Amino acid sequence: MADSLPSFTLTDQHRRVHSFPCGRPVLLCFVKEDCPTCGMTMPLIEAAWQAFNGEVEVAAIGQDAAGNALLVGRHALTVPMLDDSALKVSFAYNVEIVPTMVLADASGAELRRFEGFDKSDWQSLLSQAAHLAGGRAPRIDWHAYPAARPGCGSKSVEPGVAERLAAEASGLSLRARQIELGAEEDPFEFMFERGLTDGLPVIPPTPERVMRMLTGTRRDPQEVIAAVPPNLAPLTIEKVAANAVMAGCRPEYLPVVIAVLEAVCTDEFNIHGVMATTAGATPTIVVNGPIRHRLAMNMRVGVLGSGNRANATIGRAVKLALRNVGGARPGEIERTALGGPGKYTACYPEWEERSPWEPLHVERGFRREDSVVTVFALEPGPRLIVDQLSRTAHALAGSLGMALESCWHPKLHGYGEVLLVVSPEHADTIARDGWTKAQVRNRIQEASARPIRELLPDADAGEGMALKHFGLAEPAAAGQLEQRIPKFRKPENINIIVAGGEAGKFSSAFGGWFSGPMGSMSVSRKIEEVTKPQ
Repeated sequence: MADSLPSFTLTDQHRRVHSFPCGRPVLLCFVKEDCPTCGMTMPLIEAAWQAFNGEVEVAAIGQDAAGNALLVGRHALTVPMLDDSALKVSFAYNVEIVPTMVLADASGAELRRFEGFDKSDWQSLLSQAAHLAGGRAPRIDWHAYPAARPGCGSKSVEPGVAERLAAEASGLSLRARQIELGAEEDPFEFMFERGLTDGLPVIPPTPERVMRMLTGTRRDPQEVIAAVPPNLAPLTIEKVAANAVMAGCRPEYLPVVIAVLEAVCTDEFNIHGVMATTAGATPTIVVNGPIRHRLAMNMRVGVLGSGNRANATIGRAVKLALRNVGGARPGEIERTALGGPGKYTACYPEWEERSPWEPLHVERGFRREDSVVTVFALEPGPRLIVDQLSRTAHALAGSLGMALESCWHPKLHGYGEVLLVVSPEHADTIARDGWTKAQVRNRIQEASARPIRELLPDADAGEGMALKHFGLAEPAAAGQLEQRIPKFRKPENINIIVAGGEAGKFSSAFGGWFSGPMGSMSVSRKIEEVTKPQ
């Protein structure tokens, strides 16, 4: 038994309402004005309407109102031209090509269907419809028609439209305020004028684009995932999707953006402090797990730079959401004195397969097969560490420690987290000696340790640390001033990942902001993906 087709109600060119099923056989003809094959087909549809005298209902279903009117006028149609400019009927009927012809019986069950133009299909269709009508098929000069001609793509499957229709069919709806622009307004300039950009052009988040973005997650668009400081504005999945559109993300990036925003809006991370500090910190994202490959993220040559869509737009979407939802705008709540490129985007995958150590997310308690984001409050740009001559793990780790001592200021010791990005060549040098990450961290602490007397402010450098930072009172004894203080509060504050090109003995470091309960603590979140690992 044939399946029943979806029911619908549409209005024709005379504003008459037509419903399906209607208790009689029906011939439905899905068309659009800018399709030449549809234009060639219109006289056949009109002939069927005239011939079957209501015993078989015939209707053209047009896919945009203006185009429907043009078809009616161009072909002097009297057949009902039903307006499906919302495309919901076309979507419900799985129309991918126009013209599509669907013949149904009186109960609404599909009898036959074909798309495009095929002379033999049309002849058979009209004969079958005539049989249902108890009459003759219309007289057609078939010599005037080609044997076959392909159709055109249905408007219901156009990029963005199909995703919107699918979302609407599943019950999803958008609730964010929509802004109607005048016909002469440039949407890109409008976004600049409203302060909705980071200084670079953004993609206007139309409902169709936002709906398409939402196909990247199973979560409810109206779910509130955080209250974003400083405005403490509610951040819904829909608003995340809108900012992801603006940043240029693909839908499959959306789960990563969501996980990052959930992480940075925790009390531990303290995004208000991170964005408001004059020191210029910014959320810096490390991505681990299988999702790196599924999103084709770059973890090799140029990993910390431009050129990869996923790397660039995921980080940018996070910054846009913090700006547009939370209100962290430069010159207002965001008070960074200098800023840096990381204020636009800072998202980097670890090249786990090239590392001699377990990856960052495994160190932090996740399984290797988990996809995870870890977010740090770091300086908005990396610094290059050059060492082309060290040939042992001891020498190279010591060299890295000396370079890391410059973070913040050489006289500022005992501070918090740093992200060290070790290049593959440097990782190979360390691996040849079989060193663990713990050994590298301890050597960095050893090489960067300085006596207290060298860390005090003096005439040569007014910056430094007061004796009270070390629990000492004035005047300190000479022996007390010889106590060596490592650069970092604890070795675990030195976060190490491997990434970058395989040629080049260069690593990089991102200095951290104030770490701990009074500053920011790094946070990891597992990514909830739509497409599960194989």
